[in-house]
Amino acid sequence: MSNQQKTVIVTGASQGIGAALVKAYRDRNYRVVATARTIQQGSDPDIVAVAGDIGAPATAERVVEAAMSRFGRIDSLVNNAGIFLAKPFTDYAIDDFSAAIATNVAGFFHITQRVAAEMLAQEAGHIVSITTSLTDHAIAGVPAVLANLTKGGINSATKALAIEYARRGIRVNAVSPGIINTPMHTPETHDFLAALHPVGRMGDIRDIVEAVLYLESAAFVTGEILHVDGGQSAGH
Repeated sequence: MSNQQKTVIVTGASQGIGAALVKAYRDRNYRVVATARTIQQGSDPDIVAVAGDIGAPATAERVVEAAMSRFGRIDSLVNNAGIFLAKPFTDYAIDDFSAAIATNVAGFFHITQRVAAEMLAQEAGHIVSITTSLTDHAIAGVPAVLANLTKGGINSATKALAIEYARRGIRVNAVSPGIINTPMHTPETHDFLAALHPVGRMGDIRDIVEAVLYLESAAFVTGEILHVDGGQSAGH
C-alpha cells in the first residue's frame, strides 16, 4: 500500500449522508473505514467495513485498529452517526435519553478520543462532526431538546478541541445542517419541513457532503460550525 494515500473514518456510514460521504471520499482517492451498526464488507479493498455500536468503546477500538492495521494512518474522521428524536420534553422516556447520549455523545467521544491520539502522533489530521442548526435556532413545532442537548455539546466541544489542537496540526470543525431530504422524512411531511427554511426547501444530501469536502480542503479553517440550513440559523 502507498502510505501517501489518505485515510478517513466515517461513522453512520451504511446509508443516507454517511453512505454518500463514503462514496465522495473514495472519489477523492481516500481509503475509507466505514462503520455502522449493520454494515457489510463490499468488494472495494480500499473500503473496510466495521459493524458495531458507535457508542461502545470497543467499537471505537476496532475501528481505529482497522484503520491503522490496514492503512497505517488516519487523516480524517467524520462523526456522522446520530439519532434525532422529536418529542415534547416531558414525553421523553429514559430510553430516549439513554439512546441519544449513547449515540450522539458517547459515539462522538470514544472514537474522537482514539482518533485524536493517532493524529497527535502524526501531527496532522481533520475531525468534522455533523450536528444540527436547531442547536442555534429552536423552531416552534419542532421539539428537539435531546438533539440540542447532545449535538449542542458537540458544537461546543468542536471549538474547544480546535483551540486545544490548533498548534498540533489538527483541525476540528462541524457541519450544522437544517432538515435534509432523506428517507427518514415521509413525503407527506415535505411541505411542512421545507417551509421551516427561509429558502423554502429542505436540503439535499449532496449539500452536506459538499460542506464536509469544503472543510476537508480548507487548511485555514478550524473551530468552524458551518451552517448548511437554507438560512434557518439566520432567522425567520
